Amino acid sequence: MIKKILLSGGVVLILAFAPKTEKKWQSELLKVSADGKLEYIPDEKGNILPDFSRVGYHHGDLQIPDVPVIKTVFPHPTGSSDQLIQKAIDEVARRPLNNKGFRGAILLKKGTYKISGSIKVPHSGIVLRGEGDSENGTRIIAIGTAKRPLIEVAGSGNLSEVPGTRVSVTDSYLAVGTKSLNVKSTKGYHVGDEVVLLRKGTSKWISDIRMDAILTRPGTLQWRPNDFDLHFERRITGIKGNTIVLDNPVMMQIEQQYGGASIYKSSFKGRIREVGIENILFESAYVHDTDEEHSWTGVLFNKVENGWVRNITAKYFVYAGVSLDESAKNITVKNSRCLDAKSVITGARRYSFNNNGQQNLFMDVEASDGRHDFVTGARTLGPNVFYNGKARKTHADIGPHHRWAVGTLYDNITTDGDINVQDRGNWGSGHGWAGVTQVLWNCTVRKAAVQSPWASGTNYSIGTVGEKYEGRLPGRPDGFWENPNKKGLYPQSLYMSQYQNRQKR
Repeated sequence: MIKKILLSGGVVLILAFAPKTEKKWQSELLKVSADGKLEYIPDEKGNILPDFSRVGYHHGDLQIPDVPVIKTVFPHPTGSSDQLIQKAIDEVARRPLNNKGFRGAILLKKGTYKISGSIKVPHSGIVLRGEGDSENGTRIIAIGTAKRPLIEVAGSGNLSEVPGTRVSVTDSYLAVGTKSLNVKSTKGYHVGDEVVLLRKGTSKWISDIRMDAILTRPGTLQWRPNDFDLHFERRITGIKGNTIVLDNPVMMQIEQQYGGASIYKSSFKGRIREVGIENILFESAYVHDTDEEHSWTGVLFNKVENGWVRNITAKYFVYAGVSLDESAKNITVKNSRCLDAKSVITGARRYSFNNNGQQNLFMDVEASDGRHDFVTGARTLGPNVFYNGKARKTHADIGPHHRWAVGTLYDNITTDGDINVQDRGNWGSGHGWAGVTQVLWNCTVRKAAVQSPWASGTNYSIGTVGEKYEGRLPGRPDGFWENPNKKGLYPQSLYMSQYQNRQKR
């Protein structure tokens, strides 16, 4: 700040003052030492803020590469470019994978590409790259009235259990944040194995969180145990005796009273890898602002592991700019925008950046005119991270949408609307408890409701700036709230501090 003072004789004295800065404060759950090391403070049961850093492309251990171009495509001068792009993808798909798992990048030169159907990428190692996400760059427009994704990146098959490998976890209680667990036997298991940590749903658990007593209205469904078997994908990083160490932590309290947990080896034949979409403007042609007879999603990923979407803009879609389905894992979406949706403003529309998968990262993303801009669906299993997102002209809330998302970090999210983590009751067909171990860190909102379920864990609001309110349903347990409307939270970003701390080790 500069202050001018007029002295006698017309002399101006200029004084410079340092701008006022907020005093830094640290959470009671996380301390940072002088050398930058993070210390997690457990609660009375041993639960800590979990490590969210191992998300995104290759868990953040590898940078997204610039894959060499091996095929170049120009837009059709007058008609549809569907066949031009799809033919190039099919040609590249016939090439062998190199030692890094890539076949090559297809460069879509500047210009306008009209697409009447969906462009499909069903093979590993293929990158679609444009020459910029502006109208003067590579512009791909979905034309026609079909409700479909414009770009669909998807493999085949399903996650499956390797027969004869399931073994029970013997711990009576697995705390949030732990990576170590004890099993009856580690025979047949090895470091590097892909596994699933399975937590089965039980009637007692559903009763204790009162999801068998949702106030009914037409279409309301009470929760059923078999719908809540949770399959957390993990990799073994260590074995000692009957102790197994996992690459990513436990994301919710797992207790023997609710059936405990087990481990099994997993396989996903058909899931594709090393695919990317970058530097492109995607649009959906529409007739009027509430038109829904046009493309619903810009970029859809499913049955993909280790892929990315970066530097894209999606405009005028009904549902999402980028949507990651249930079997999308370790995907990074960064430096991207979803703008100006065209649809009726109601349910199942305008989920700007939607995540239903595991271990995914959305960073430096922006949305406008959406409903649920940074959102997860039912049984979305973490860790997952939304970092440094901005939403404006919002029509609904950010956060877990329904039916028990587990382990999501909303870090430095700024919105002119709400972020809610709550019991949604009979909204939808019985959304109920939206999630657990949902962490708001240093977010700025219009208002926020953060509640914790009656059993199985806690939701957190740490350093949230904005109005705290009760949420849709009164009488629910409050979440963990720390210093609302107090600026200066240190570290500023939980995700970045955890990521940087891991890189130092």
